[in-house]
Amino acid sequence: MLDGTIEAATIAPSIFGLDGREPQPFALRAEAVAGIAGEHAAAVDRDGRFPAEALAGCKAQRLMGMAVPQSLGGDGASLGDVADVCFRLGRQCSSAALIFAMHQIKLHCILRHAGGSAFHEGVLRGVAAQQWLLASSTTEGLNGGNVRHSAAAVEALEDGTVALDRDSTVISYGAQADAIVTTARRSAEAAGSDQVLVVLLRDHYRLDPGQSWDTLGMRGTCSRGFKLRARAAAEQVLPVGYDVIHARTMAPVAHVLWGAVWSGIAAAAVERAQTFLRTAARKARGQMPPGAAHYTRAQSGLRNLRLMVRDGVARCEAAFADEARYGAFDFAVAMNLLKVEASEAAVATVMSALRACGLSGYRNDGESSIGRQLRDVLSSPLMINNDRIVSSLASPALMAPVPAGLAD
Repeated sequence: MLDGTIEAATIAPSIFGLDGREPQPFALRAEAVAGIAGEHAAAVDRDGRFPAEALAGCKAQRLMGMAVPQSLGGDGASLGDVADVCFRLGRQCSSAALIFAMHQIKLHCILRHAGGSAFHEGVLRGVAAQQWLLASSTTEGLNGGNVRHSAAAVEALEDGTVALDRDSTVISYGAQADAIVTTARRSAEAAGSDQVLVVLLRDHYRLDPGQSWDTLGMRGTCSRGFKLRARAAAEQVLPVGYDVIHARTMAPVAHVLWGAVWSGIAAAAVERAQTFLRTAARKARGQMPPGAAHYTRAQSGLRNLRLMVRDGVARCEAAFADEARYGAFDFAVAMNLLKVEASEAAVATVMSALRACGLSGYRNDGESSIGRQLRDVLSSPLMINNDRIVSSLASPALMAPVPAGLAD
């Protein structure tokens, strides 16, 4: 399956795709990996271990660098292509899908803000050629998950290098990554919000394990606390301030790709509910089980989720093509609300699928079990807490005009 010969029969039904079209080569490659991810998903969840087989599949199918331009050795994939891969992986293994999404978010930050830097272009070439895995370190200490505030600062040394000592609250798959992309204060004198983004290859840092995590779901992300000790060249700091990177790439791309992952998880739950109901109806000679009405809600929820993510992709790609769109009053609001609304809709959709299956979905030992999908999707409102996002949008929302008609 990983040698490039992929049977058309391995493609999942197109109703679960994000773009509504026939599967394209990226989808073919993603489905090959998704099959592998699905075989190991239960063990990844049970043991809380890194989904090594799925990530090896992503590398073998050369998906890690799919968004890197062809001029740098990648495939030049669009954000929509990447989101569709996240969706397809999410249907099989939530942890593998989220790891792939987090990697792609950091890759897009480098890709869009390298500013012609030879070092960062070299990193992009490395991801495309060597299929490096990038991890993210954007939360720190006791800041409550506020990614727009850093305590640790980049320290310029006399030999022209920089040092960074960072007490990270948590780094997902930090021990398995080939590089870490981390935020930090620009200097010791800078305010906490005056941040930069630093790209560190494995030879440039040491991770000292700290607090361990035993989470309810998304257990395969291998998230735990670390102390990061780094020494790097000054050129490894991206030339654009993190405030710009966050607004133009980090937040919107994250919310799109996370939304795609959650939609994939919801699709897996809906598919299990559909199979359960069809089997039950056949056994009952056409009589639908009591939970059938919940399936209608689940199917509607999945449809709306896919529309949300597709709209987010369209907004992002339009802004990538025309940066003036970033100045539109509703861009940041819409992209932040995508995270809030998609996460809550995903939880509701999986719950509806669970109720459609009844106790068969509640059990952990049956083919209709939706327990893993529910535990995994419950993380979605808590990743960059929805309450924090909604509170930050209160003032902009008050300033937004109320539409006068349907066409506005």
